[in-house]
Formats: sequence, structure tokens, C-alpha cells
Amino acid sequence: MQDSAFGKAAAGSTPRLAAAGFLATAISFGPARMGFGLFLPQFRESFALTTTGAGLLASGGFLAFLLALPVAAALDARHGPRLPVLAGAAAAVAGFALVATAPGPALLAMGVAVAGASAGLCWTPFNDAAERTVPQDIRPGTLSAISTGTTLGVAGAGALALAVGLGALPWRMTWGLFAAAGLVAAAAAARAVPAGHRPTPRGHDAPALLRRETAPLYGASLVFGASNAVYLSFAADRIAQAGGLPGPLSTSAPAAIFLGYGLFGLVGLATGRMEARLGMRALLAGIFAAFATSLALIGLWPGSWPGVIASAGLHGAAVMTVSATLSIWTLRLFPGRGSQGFTAALMVVAAGSAAAPVLAGPALDALGPRAAFLGFALPAMLAALAFAVEGATRDWRGGRGSALQR
Repeated sequence: MQDSAFGKAAAGSTPRLAAAGFLATAISFGPARMGFGLFLPQFRESFALTTTGAGLLASGGFLAFLLALPVAAALDARHGPRLPVLAGAAAAVAGFALVATAPGPALLAMGVAVAGASAGLCWTPFNDAAERTVPQDIRPGTLSAISTGTTLGVAGAGALALAVGLGALPWRMTWGLFAAAGLVAAAAAARAVPAGHRPTPRGHDAPALLRRETAPLYGASLVFGASNAVYLSFAADRIAQAGGLPGPLSTSAPAAIFLGYGLFGLVGLATGRMEARLGMRALLAGIFAAFATSLALIGLWPGSWPGVIASAGLHGAAVMTVSATLSIWTLRLFPGRGSQGFTAALMVVAAGSAAAPVLAGPALDALGPRAAFLGFALPAMLAALAFAVEGATRDWRGGRGSALQR
């Protein structure tokens, strides 16, 4: 019976699935995951948050993302992809509503956490849906489109935050608008995402989630999670605390930065083509070099428009590209278990995301923002060097290896 239900849902077109996934990630990885850092200056003013307190609230959202991932995997395994995606959309709507109406920091923290859970619930099931309904030759492009939905969410949130900074909208109203967008995402998912579960065929030899070849995947995931969480939580605040940027948009600079972050992230749509041309190792080396440079630029030149725009562009492009890369990579490492493998990788991402802001808050207070951001950039630069050296060594030896195979 489940097979039949899944088969009927699978008859839906690949473009419709890609569009639903694009919209779901736009909401869950846009305002739900990044909204706290984007609106941190307003939250500081409304709720008298300290830097350490802001770090704790940010980590709460990332921790909720981590805890939601195994829930999504369990729901997907039992009921198919549609239920966890709808649960993620519901979490986003509820979290946005809590933030919009929060009278104090306690409900603000609860809203940030509930909204943060939406990303853990509604992304990985699309790997399962794509593996079973999308032809293999166009699967990388479809997964790239789904993961790059974040760009729309970040750019839209940045535009609304810009309106808030200019006094055109109260910040609470923008979070109400986020909730309305979450309802639209839920409606799209209800129509396009498969509802039934198709069991793994008998005798299928599924590869283990923990083995030697998976070490680079999990290492990359950890550094990605930590670097991105620090940037999302504190980059906009770093600019605001440094006095903003010169010109009439000075007080709205953080919103403009996140708008640029989202727009530059559209490069993620080309991830499948870039990986096919460059190979996985070279692509990953470039991605982590971009992460490191983006953090260093914010630390060194928070008052420079060129430096900040370059930082936002590099970080947005890196996030969208690495998100699609992880999705493609896990399907190759774990054939027949794409959703489970992707969940494992994202749990490592989430662990790095949850831990980093807690450590970053005190580091910013103790070391100062310039030294702290340069320190935050170091793990990403080491990862870039590791992938570059591994790629050069394998090319020299003539080796290929399955984990990072082209």
C-alpha cells in the first residue's frame, strides 16, 4: 500500500519537486535559521541582550536544528518525505509567531529554537524524494536548486530587515510576514512532496555510515557548521558595533549585507556543473577558502563597504555551494541511503553550529572582535588547505578514491 502511494506521488514532475524544495529551504534556512543574527541589533535594543546572551540564544536555534534531524529521519522512514517537510513548515510558522509576539527574552529564545527546528525537519527528506523520483543524470541539478532556495529566503529577509532599519516596518511585523510565507511553503510541499514510503529492497547492501571514507565528509560538515553559525550569529552585529558603514544606509548595513549574502548565493545553482568540471576536492578547497576569507574580512574591515560586500558574497556563495555539495556527496557515499547519510552529515553540521556561538560569545568579549574573527577563520582555512593538498597528492599519484570521486 505504501509503495502504491509513493508511486502516485512520484508521478509529479521533477520541476514541481524542485520548486517545493526551493521554497521550503527558503523559509527554513532563510529567516528561520538566519533571522536571529540578521535582527540581532533590534533584539539587543528590545530585550537588552548581552553578547554572551545572544550567543546562547543563537546556539538554542542551532541545537534545535540538531535535535530535529533524527526526528525527520524517523518520520521519513515511517511515513515518507511529506510529513517531516510539513512538520518543518509548521515549526517555522510557530517559531516566527512566537518571536513576533515575544514580550521578553524567554519567549524570544523559545521562538528562535522552534523556528530553528524547521531546518532540521524539512531539508533531508528532499534527498530521499530526489533519490527515488528524479532521474540520476539530473539529480545533482535538482538538489542544487533545492538547497539554493536559502538564497531567496535570506535575500527576502534582508530586504525586510532593510525596511525595518529605514523605519518603514516594525521588526515584529516582519516576523509575522515570515509566518505567512511559511504557510505558503507548507501548501507547496503538500502538493509536490511524496507522501508514502518505499521500503529498501531486500538484499540491498547499504554502506555503513561510519567508515574511513566518510571522515572527510564529517570533517567538512563540522567546519561548515561552526563557520556558518559564527557568521550568521555575529557578522551583522560586528558591523553594527563597529559603528556601521558610511553613507545614508549606515544603520541598515547588516540588512544590506544579508541581502547581498542571499543574492551572491545564487551561484549554488551551478554546483552540479562546477563539481563535474573541477572535481569534488578542488571545489571543496575553494569553498572553505571562501569561508575563511569572509570571516577575516568582517573581522578586519567591518566599516568598509567593499570589504563587507565581498565578505557577504563569499560567505553566501560558499554556504549555498557546500550545501548542495554535501547533498550530492552523501548520495554517492551512501547509495540507497541518501536521506540517512545526509542526516548524519547534517547532524555533524548542527553540532558545530550549536557549539560555535556559545564559544564565540566569550571569545569576542575576551579577545576583541578583530582577533576573534581571525581565529574563527582558521579552521576553514585549514580545511581548504587539507582538500587542496589531498587533491594535489592524489593527482600526482594517479589515485581517485570513492569518497571524493569526480
